[in-house]
Amino acid sequence: MIRFTAPYAVALSIVAAPLWAQPADDAKVDALLNALGMPQMIEIMREEGLAYGEVLAVDMLPGGTSDQWAKAVSAIYDTETMYEEVRGAFGEAIAGDDIDAMLAFFTSEPGAKIVGLEVSARRALLDDAVEEASKENAAIAMMDQTPRYLMVQEFVEVNDLIEANVVGALNASYAFYTGLIDGGAMPAGVTAESALQDVWTQEPEVRNDTTEWVYSFLMMAYQPLSDEELQAYIAFSRSEAGQDMGDALFVAFDGMFDDVSRGLGLASSRFMISQEL
Repeated sequence: MIRFTAPYAVALSIVAAPLWAQPADDAKVDALLNALGMPQMIEIMREEGLAYGEVLAVDMLPGGTSDQWAKAVSAIYDTETMYEEVRGAFGEAIAGDDIDAMLAFFTSEPGAKIVGLEVSARRALLDDAVEEASKENAAIAMMDQTPRYLMVQEFVEVNDLIEANVVGALNASYAFYTGLIDGGAMPAGVTAESALQDVWTQEPEVRNDTTEWVYSFLMMAYQPLSDEELQAYIAFSRSEAGQDMGDALFVAFDGMFDDVSRGLGLASSRFMISQEL
């Protein structure tokens, strides 16, 4: 359910953990990430990123896209690097938490069904037509305040999905700016402080886009669930283990997307400068 509307990006290196940080049991972390469908989600995020790279080239590069740019974007969205950063940060974030309770839910029949639906919906939304139809259906359900919409709304609120994703998107956007600045592509008057101010002006639009996407995705993904199955997911999300897991996922993805965004900013600056020469 993690979605950022700002530029995505991948870690070029993994920051070393403090010496006192004790990551959770590796086997359990791997089992939980597999149960959450993380390898499949990372693959889908790569496809989203490659598509975004084409849009970015049209918007920012004087010569548009090229084979060299496509290779640079592909290297940034390296699935192994993306997964390993998420895995490392997630393992540290859930150290000491009740991983057994997390595994118990997501390896159960309802949990596995939910993950399968989330992965399928995320993949389906790679199609622009499907995404547009999903947004329209969610908007109608929101306007009519349907019982399923109200359940999804409860799920969104319990997991703080809007606020957490908005913050993550703004941070990623700022990281993209810093990449452009550090790469020398921005005018001399543009500083980290002015970039931060510009990012904050995006907040209302980012919030609207995030809200629209979150509800369209969840309404689509959870449509096949019974009320009992969705209520069980909400109950898990309210639990201490559910809250801990959600927090850990946002920590892990925030770091990964920030690094990817900065990488895209650096790559963009390099191509902008070389094409202008």
